[in-house]
Amino acid sequence: MSKRRLGSVRPPKRCRSDMDNTSTSDIVIINGNSHPDLANMVAERMGLKNGGCSVFHKSNRETIVEISDSVRGKDIYIIQTGTKDANNNIMELLIMAYACKTSSARSIVGVIPYLPYSKQCKMRKRGCIVSKLLAKMMCTSGLTHIITMDLHQKEIQGFFDIPVDNLRASPFLLQYIQESIPDYRNSVIVARNPGVAKKANSYAERLRLGLAVIHGEQKEAESDEVDGRYSPPPTRNSTPQHAPSSSSRTRTTSVSVGVPEHPIKVKPPLTIVGDVNGRIAIMVDDLIDDVQAFVAAAEMLKDNGACKIYVLATHGLLSSDAPRLLDESPIDEIVVTNTIPHEIQKLQCHKIKTIDISILIAEAIRRIHNKESMSYLFRNVTLED
Repeated sequence: MSKRRLGSVRPPKRCRSDMDNTSTSDIVIINGNSHPDLANMVAERMGLKNGGCSVFHKSNRETIVEISDSVRGKDIYIIQTGTKDANNNIMELLIMAYACKTSSARSIVGVIPYLPYSKQCKMRKRGCIVSKLLAKMMCTSGLTHIITMDLHQKEIQGFFDIPVDNLRASPFLLQYIQESIPDYRNSVIVARNPGVAKKANSYAERLRLGLAVIHGEQKEAESDEVDGRYSPPPTRNSTPQHAPSSSSRTRTTSVSVGVPEHPIKVKPPLTIVGDVNGRIAIMVDDLIDDVQAFVAAAEMLKDNGACKIYVLATHGLLSSDAPRLLDESPIDEIVVTNTIPHEIQKLQCHKIKTIDISILIAEAIRRIHNKESMSYLFRNVTLED
């Protein structure tokens, strides 16, 4: 009679539906007032119901957050993007995160497709790095993870003391070029300034197209403005008492007027490096907000023989009178994703097209929750993106 060894009995296999229910039962998706449509689309793709959270403002503009469902021990995903009302969007996000933190949530992930103040990521004169301040505020509020998309500079991730996943919208935009632009093989990718050249070069390499760069913007750079720091140093009229020896003068160059004056930058006239004559010009960027630079670039492309002009960007903020300027410009089509709501702008300009990226956000949430690798979402993405 054989003896059964201890531990030889295997537990019954769980069916697929039980695994799915277990993996999603402790997910709660809530959102503020910035982009409820995107939050509903993400929840629908994941087969979940949007959590009960109401965010409203009192008569004195204070933000009130009320979470009706229990979040104790659950994984919370707050979908809140940046819009033209950036300050209210930020306060709603911070208060929602802190409310979940004080309600004993297990983890709080901020899903911020467009991170506000991301363009203020460098020191400008006597200002400050606002995006670093915002990162510190988000970490203090209780967020344990950040999901965003196409940061203005990848180095912004270093401002956070928590993990940051910077998703890419380029696969959706590349697919749009291949499927929706007729004869896209006759296109040329255009960088409207040298700062976007790396991104444009990445698109050109993936599509095997030519590259053109517009050099010499007409607007004056902030670094060229007079702010009092360029006052000339005092000149030395007399010889110093302790003059350097002859041997030291042979090794060290002496400047007789003190600190040399910094040369003034003179920008060249607006020129195009590359051939766009008789071709389709596709300008790419991460954000389109103030469109004067895009309109000026499009007019120059048209003058140089471009037959059609497209503008592709991840975030379409389109502030102030941007829809009117785009509608009157020689640009044929503006393609942006739905990281920022722009339905009103689409009513004002028929050239604006929208690409849905909710499936990418839903997949990122699923992978983070199930502790799966995120590398699949970054496949074939190089440092130039």
